[in-house]
Amino acid sequence: MKNTRVFDPILDAPLFPAEPPLRRPEDAERTERVQEDNDYCRRYTDVTTPTYCFYPATGTKPHPLVVVCPGGGYSILAYNHEGTDVAHWLLQNGISVLLLKYRCPDRRDQALADARRAVRIARAHADEWNLDETKIGILGFSAGAHLSVRTCASTEPEAPAVDEIDKLSCRPDFAFIIYPAYLYRDGYALDPDIDPAKAPPTFLIQSQDDVFWQNAFAYGIALRNAGVPFEMHIYPDGGHGWGIPRGGRSSDGWTETAMTWFRRSIMNNQVWQ
Repeated sequence: MKNTRVFDPILDAPLFPAEPPLRRPEDAERTERVQEDNDYCRRYTDVTTPTYCFYPATGTKPHPLVVVCPGGGYSILAYNHEGTDVAHWLLQNGISVLLLKYRCPDRRDQALADARRAVRIARAHADEWNLDETKIGILGFSAGAHLSVRTCASTEPEAPAVDEIDKLSCRPDFAFIIYPAYLYRDGYALDPDIDPAKAPPTFLIQSQDDVFWQNAFAYGIALRNAGVPFEMHIYPDGGHGWGIPRGGRSSDGWTETAMTWFRRSIMNNQVWQ
């Protein structure tokens, strides 16, 4: 495993051993497809069989792992823009990755079951995959950030268990929440199904010119009131949907800032590679 090329997943597998929970009858009529445009963003939709790709970081010490949840409004998954590109960045920093392909469109309950399962799969394979089982985190963009928050702190009921893996904890040990959507309610309240006191240490970023800017502020206020340690950065520009930076905007610095937080607040300045 330690000789695997960093940019290649060694495993691409279904999340569940058989039919996934909460499957709808009409899902049998859907076929997963890709929407591609001239921006080269690979957009998956009609995902009815959730899967994951495991990318192992190289090195001999047990590695932290991050479950990556691409955004896309719960309609599509921006799979390279907010998925594989992000996996490559994390791998370069000695962090293994489980890239999640969750169900869509309009499958929020199913997506939550998928994300919870992804965290549990990482825990179940910690020894086999050379992971630090106390450092299993999650990262999401936009709708994927909303899904990540729900995975960390939702009070919504669990989907029916399918095997022994579903007995493991699905709460991540840390979270990167990147320009989240769908959390905000009037008065900077949160979705009532979110209990911020359940959240782990969190890195939270937002730009001022994002149309969804209230969501990060609402979540930051809730974390502060709940006494959860978090670090929040607000950039003057960047809009929505950055992915990995390449636009010459102030938000381009988020990956470096995020890794500084991770080393200091999660790994305690340890060299884990």
